[in-house]
Amino acid sequence: MRKGIHIFLIASLVITLDFLTKKAIVAKVMPYDKIDILPFLRIVYVENKGAAFGLFSNLGNSFFIAVSIIAISFIIIYAMKTSNKMEASCLSLIIGGAIGNLIDRLTIGKVIDFIDVFIGNWHWPAFNVADSALTVGITLFIISNIRSEKFKK
Repeated sequence: MRKGIHIFLIASLVITLDFLTKKAIVAKVMPYDKIDILPFLRIVYVENKGAAFGLFSNLGNSFFIAVSIIAISFIIIYAMKTSNKMEASCLSLIIGGAIGNLIDRLTIGKVIDFIDVFIGNWHWPAFNVADSALTVGITLFIISNIRSEKFKK
């Protein structure tokens, strides 16, 4: 029961932060406007109909909704079964990020991205809080599992 609350709280925090930041961007920034924050960071407003980096946008929103629901379901089941607290925390970030982007797909048919990181003319594709949580969660999950395998030997 406690683990379920832990997973719910982390995922809910990610979903809430993602939702609030996207709402602020939509309210305050015009599509494709740029607000410089640091020499390598700006706020933009980009609507993404595809997957990561806008890939596979031709597959359509229904495809991404279905894949998201299936993936979220499996990750929740795995998170509830794991006995490793670090794994559960990582999976909570992934769940929160996936649900955050799913909410966009269900409500507006695309995902709002707004963080633009760049060096000179080279730009990483714009992303959002949900994408950040997904990336951090996946990275820490992999590192955690590599480290636990290393110590088993």
